[in-house]
Amino acid sequence: MKVLLIDDHTLFRLGLKNLLERSDIQVVGAASTGQEGLELITKVNPDVVLLDMRMPDMNGLEVLKQLRESGIAIPISMLTTSNEEHDLVESLRNGAQGYLLKDMDPDELVAALHKIVAGETVVAPQLAGTLARALQGKSEEPEKKTPISQLTPREHEILEHLAIGQSNKVIARELGITDGTVKLHVKSVLRKLSVRSRVEAAVIAVELGLGRKRFPDATH
Repeated sequence: MKVLLIDDHTLFRLGLKNLLERSDIQVVGAASTGQEGLELITKVNPDVVLLDMRMPDMNGLEVLKQLRESGIAIPISMLTTSNEEHDLVESLRNGAQGYLLKDMDPDELVAALHKIVAGETVVAPQLAGTLARALQGKSEEPEKKTPISQLTPREHEILEHLAIGQSNKVIARELGITDGTVKLHVKSVLRKLSVRSRVEAAVIAVELGLGRKRFPDATH
């Protein structure tokens, strides 16, 4: 696995680089500013980007938005000290595939990176309650017409699975269909919802309570 680090704290970058490399994860680049990260990502071609939220030149959300707007589809995870609900929700809304905290156990961080590269959406366990409260607040808003009305019953079912962060392989196994079929459905869902990534589709789904309604015991 190849990782690009974008963080303005030199000591943290060095320490994290050493930690990851001890777990056989290659750090192919380390940027100290958001702008440097934007320029570096296409040169080093990482499997995943670890992005700090608080940086002086531009914050992590701004970097995330620019990367997604430029068509970069590489998995991006925030790695931050911020446990604020707004930061968490906005990161996921804008295409982050993970939201991890800097005080996570190293083994948990490494495991989370492997899941993110495999296509899952991962939120630090400490923030499960924060995410649940955010989704609960959204679900209490009056229902209104949404783009999901365009989805077929199968696409709606696929979207519900995306809402709890399941990978194509897991969805295929649970629905008894092939990975290729799931991929086609996901592509159609993204087109109909006018979004660029499965994470953005998942955010729409969870805001409507789809994941909780179908999988009330799922924690994510």
